[in-house]
Amino acid sequence: MKKCLLTSIFLILMVPIGLAQSLRVKIIASATGEPVPYANISVNATENLVSNGEGYFSLSENNSQDATVILVSYLGFVNQQLTVEQIKKQDLTIKMLPAMYELEDVAISNEKITADQIMATVKANLKTNYQTSEKANKDKIFHRTTQYFDPTKIEVEINKSTGFSKVALDKVNNDIQSYARKLIAHPPVSFTDVLCNYYSVKTKKSDKFVFTSKLDVLKATILKNEGQSTSLEDLEKKGKELMLKHLDTTKFYRFKSGLIGSRDTISFSEEFNRKLNKDTVKTKQLAQAKSDLNRIMSKGNILTNKKLDFIQNPEWYTYTLEGTTFTHKNEYAYVLTFKPRKSKAKFVGKLYVSDGDYAVLRAEYALEDGERLEGLNLKLLFGIKFSVNISKGTMMYTKSSSDDKYYLQYASTEEGGYFYINRPLKLIELAKGEKDVLDLDFKMETTTRTKNEYLNISRTLIDAATVTGFKEKDFKYQTISKYDPKIWQAYNAIEPLQEMKQFKTIN
Repeated sequence: MKKCLLTSIFLILMVPIGLAQSLRVKIIASATGEPVPYANISVNATENLVSNGEGYFSLSENNSQDATVILVSYLGFVNQQLTVEQIKKQDLTIKMLPAMYELEDVAISNEKITADQIMATVKANLKTNYQTSEKANKDKIFHRTTQYFDPTKIEVEINKSTGFSKVALDKVNNDIQSYARKLIAHPPVSFTDVLCNYYSVKTKKSDKFVFTSKLDVLKATILKNEGQSTSLEDLEKKGKELMLKHLDTTKFYRFKSGLIGSRDTISFSEEFNRKLNKDTVKTKQLAQAKSDLNRIMSKGNILTNKKLDFIQNPEWYTYTLEGTTFTHKNEYAYVLTFKPRKSKAKFVGKLYVSDGDYAVLRAEYALEDGERLEGLNLKLLFGIKFSVNISKGTMMYTKSSSDDKYYLQYASTEEGGYFYINRPLKLIELAKGEKDVLDLDFKMETTTRTKNEYLNISRTLIDAATVTGFKEKDFKYQTISKYDPKIWQAYNAIEPLQEMKQFKTIN
């Protein structure tokens, strides 16, 4: 009797917990069992999700009820509409069936349409399809940034010093070498997640359009090793700290590299730094988050991002019409592959183009082997060399129901490359005549990469006064030492990849 009573109590306690759990679902191709990345997931026809690069997506607690309706669509596959109850019965796996994918005898003036004709029409319709809406919108957006810093060489050689004692100089050397070894042995990586409401409107004033945007951060986390950074700016700051902690905290200093001097005055004085940060701390996080979000949105802007030249300048590329497929609305879409035709063209990839209005619904692109976006080699003259040789992404666009304009629904981009610096560095005390405190040579060789994921979960039409009247406020990131699914279980977000889930901080 006692055992039955305890079992009953346990089951009663477990019921609400089970109902409140978020769900992790995998999407695979039925024929091969391979994961289907970047599939569209509509939740109760109100919110949009996307499967990650490994084919997984997560449903929040509120969307994990049995009656929730999930519509999964992917160009080239048959749409699947299921309830959460049905997905549970399928062991949280959705199998996608291939859709019709063949060349159609679509005629224009009694002639078969060609890839070049399709792209010419795409270009002619760009402004009609992608011009920024003049209606005010509230977009719920999830944005993930993953940054990698992978140094292969960090060398610091101190030539002379007048500001350090021998003991302090030995300590600086040991600190810098220890920090360098740590960076090379454990290359820094950071994961930043932001869920926000983005308010925007384009209004006309004095015959000119003015774009206004406001950001409301709902939740934000950052996962990285404490004391490590993936940005050159923060690494430079760390190096300065290692040297400055052995100097007189009442004095002021600056760094100089060759003919280039730092304009920033450096001091460990608490009063000086308190005054310096007083006006900037309040809006630092908000301004940075907004800047990062606007940057990824601009990358997905077909009208203004010059890197999307395979859409803007089709005459630079060779296109092949591979066939047709169905969209999530069961309409036709052309499938085209492309590769460079002219030397200025750099990308290869695939486009899905709507048969109705010739809008690009999806773009997959990558730099052709051996190509680079930009580079500079002043290794012998100034000790600097860099090359941006990583640039790839997937962009997905959807049509707004309010004005038939297309907007960016999902983007996954990765950019990076090689960086080399070999420069002399001086630490100067700001006194009469400015005296050198430390002379050293700094050499570093590294590769850097930045991944961005952007998901527009939902778009709501609002009035312009709501945008202009909204008061932005700063926020604080929740710093975490490891990935915890409970943090996001009440929210819709992009399911993390295994590298983020397996990330562990290093003491």
